Formats: sequence, C-alpha cells, structure tokens
Amino acid sequence: MSQSKKSITILGAGLAGSEAALQLAARGIRVRLVEMRPDVQTPVHVSGACAELVCSNSLKSEKPDSAAGMLKRELAELGSQLYAQAKLHAVPAGGALAVDRAAFADAVSALVEQHPLIELVREEAVDLARAAEGADALVVATGPLTSDALADALARLTGEGHMAFYDAAAPIVMADSLDEQRLFRQSRYEDAGNDVGDYLNAPFSREEYDAFIEELVNAERVIRRDFETRDLFQACQPIEEIARKGHDAPRFGTLKPVGLTDPRTGRRPWAALQLRAEDAHGSSYNLVGFQTNLTFPEQRRVFRMIPGLEQAEFARYGVMHRNTFVDAPRLLDANLRLHAPAADRLGVPVFLAGQIAGTEGYCEAIRSGLHAALAAAALLAGVEPPALPRETAFGALMAYATDPATADYQPMHVNFGILPPFDQHIRNKRERYAAYAERGAQALAAYRDELAQRGLALDGAAGTEAAS
Repeated sequence: MSQSKKSITILGAGLAGSEAALQLAARGIRVRLVEMRPDVQTPVHVSGACAELVCSNSLKSEKPDSAAGMLKRELAELGSQLYAQAKLHAVPAGGALAVDRAAFADAVSALVEQHPLIELVREEAVDLARAAEGADALVVATGPLTSDALADALARLTGEGHMAFYDAAAPIVMADSLDEQRLFRQSRYEDAGNDVGDYLNAPFSREEYDAFIEELVNAERVIRRDFETRDLFQACQPIEEIARKGHDAPRFGTLKPVGLTDPRTGRRPWAALQLRAEDAHGSSYNLVGFQTNLTFPEQRRVFRMIPGLEQAEFARYGVMHRNTFVDAPRLLDANLRLHAPAADRLGVPVFLAGQIAGTEGYCEAIRSGLHAALAAAALLAGVEPPALPRETAFGALMAYATDPATADYQPMHVNFGILPPFDQHIRNKRERYAAYAERGAQALAAYRDELAQRGLALDGAAGTEAAS
C-alpha cells in the first residue's frame, strides 16, 4: 500500500501513539508525531523517549490460554512493532513478559526517529484544530497524563466532561542494597530450593507483618484524603489503601504467600512481597504490587521494614499520577473513531488510542494504537476495515468499551469475563480458558485474512510467529 501523499497527525508518542505511527508509516502514510516531552514533562516520566513505561515494567502473562496471552498472540500475528521490541528486550519474569524499560524505550525511539515517513515534533499540543491542520486524519494518543490544556480542548470538542483520578506506580530498589540472606529466589509453586526462580521473595513472619501493616496504614500520604474505590483502577490500588480495607487484605492480595516455600523454614511464610527484575542485568527490582501514595521519606522508613529491605536504596520512589480518559461507550465507535458531530468540528476524522480512549494496560494500549492505525489507513484508502471479532481478546474489549449500553464505564484490561460465552458451558476452568484461546485464534486468523484481502495487512505480518 502506497499513500505517501496522505498524512496523519498523531498526538502523543507513548505506547499507542508510537505503535500507530510505525504502523501507518509502514503502510506508506506520512506521520507527524507530536510529543511534548522532554520540553514539558509529566510528574512520572523521566525522559523524552518514545514508549517510556512509567508504572510497572511488566506486560503481564504470556500463557497462551490466558486473556493477556491471547492479546499477545494478536499483537504478534498482526505485526505489532512494539510487541516485537518488547520480546527483544525482555527480562526474566516467570510466565510474564517484562522488559528492560530503558532499552525498550530507546529501541522504539530509534525506530520512530529513523523512519523517513515519520516527523517527530517536540512541542505541546494545546489546540486540536491547529493540530489537525494539513492532516487527512488526527489520532489522539496522549495517554493518562494528557496535559490540562489538551484535556480541556478535548472536553470542549466532545461536550463531555473528562474524568481525572489518580493511578499509582510502585517503587524500584537497587539490587545491591538488598539482604540476600533474608530473601529467597522462587517463582510461585516451584520446589523449595530452586535457585532459578524469576522473583525475589521477602518473607514476613506474623509479627513482622503486623508491625509493617500498623506503620503502613498510619504513614503520611501525599494526598491527605481517603480514596474512594471509583477513583482508582482496581489493579493499581495503593498498598496502603488496600491495608485500610482490612489488616489481612494485603496478605490475600499483593502479599499473598500462596505457592511459596521459605527455604530457611521449609514452610509457607505468613506473607511475602515479590520483587521483579527491572532491567536485563538485574541491577534493580520492582516491588510488585506496591503502588503507593506515601511521601518519599515515609516510603523509605516503612518499606525498609520489609524483611531483606532494611538497607534498601530507592532507584525510584512510588508516585501517584492522574489518569484522563473519555466516556468511550458514548463517544467512540468500534474503530476508535470519535463520533460526529464532535469530529465534524475539526473537519477531519479523529481517532483515539491508548488509555485516553478508555482502555487499561500496556498491551491494550499497543493494540489500540495498531487498531486505530488500521482504521485510519482503511479510511484513507477508501476501503471498509473488517469488523473486529468479539471472540478475540481485544475485540471483546472494544465491544464492551464502545457499547452504548455499557453504563458507568471504567477502563479495564482484557479478561475472560467480557468474552462471548460458549453455547454449551465448559465446567472445567482450564479447559474453558484453552477453548477461549483456540476460538480466538481461529477468529484472529479469519480477521487477518480479511485485512490482507482489503490491502491493509503488511507483507509478512500474517506469518509472524504467535506468542507462546
């Protein structure tokens, strides 16, 4: 497909924007990619790199019979460029795909900066009409940290109020500051004594856990009010807010000891924190599930009560950041295109991608960038894009997120709960999940073939090896 005379402006060079830019450029469409960083920074980004990860470095499970694994298969078979880079820059994380975040962002930045059809513009977009000037379409992919000015412009365009609330990022500690005598390396359900586990584990005794929770719930927070559940993604609840729900709540969630055996005692610990490698060299570790709103001095004091972290040096403290997204069921169609009359005011088709479109998750953001790119490329080529099958993970998410009947919408990850059920219920959960994956694979193959028939697939994309 050659459309070099066509051009699309993309706002935001995060996961969704970078994927969309690379997909469109690969199809011969000129891209003006506008990114405000590093000139205008956010509270949590530290660089101007494209696709910089700011929360966890994990892209979740790669198990083929999980919803996250189904999504990765879709990314692989549709030729996602960011997913390919994630695989190239993976770090050990058990059954999950985690990346060396700096190497990943640098690699994506290089792809963007070196592509002859992509112009990377470093400026803050504050006016949607101006951003759309000279473009054949506009993609807004500015993410959860969309600037106030642009968020206000989008709210004025849509006539809908945007919603802002806080998301939480976990701290990172330096590996050489950890007490290896107190920690043990093991993935869940591995045999005790196995030294090849992908996680470090900090085991709590009952007394240590009780003392830690007492200090955690009474520690000083940056935002001095109690969060309501609706204000936060359930998956990113600050650890102190989880503890406020009940003394043992963390022990049945983030700090659950299930599947772990402390080799010092030969028994399951009372509670356990898992630490995951943050980079390929294992020089720093992420405190898994420890998103927090504690002040930096309190994080240093309280988190050093965790066994093995008594002398921990923090490469990054946990932070809270805003999340902005639109009311997708009322504003977007199945191709992530903004409904008229809102878009008509700009005079060009407008697509949204990433978390601002109302999805949650890294791979979901990448997939939405790819999806918006396919829809925009189809529009410019004058062809109708094939319908996204609901049997696929992302198809199910889009069907849910853009269904006008969906009330009180909140962003979510892909999950089996939104996939169409089978006509005949499969009682065994493992067999049911495997059947979901197989059905999704078949639907994906048919969808990919339709893309090829309509001239929307990239050469070789259909033969890309699926995630395993």
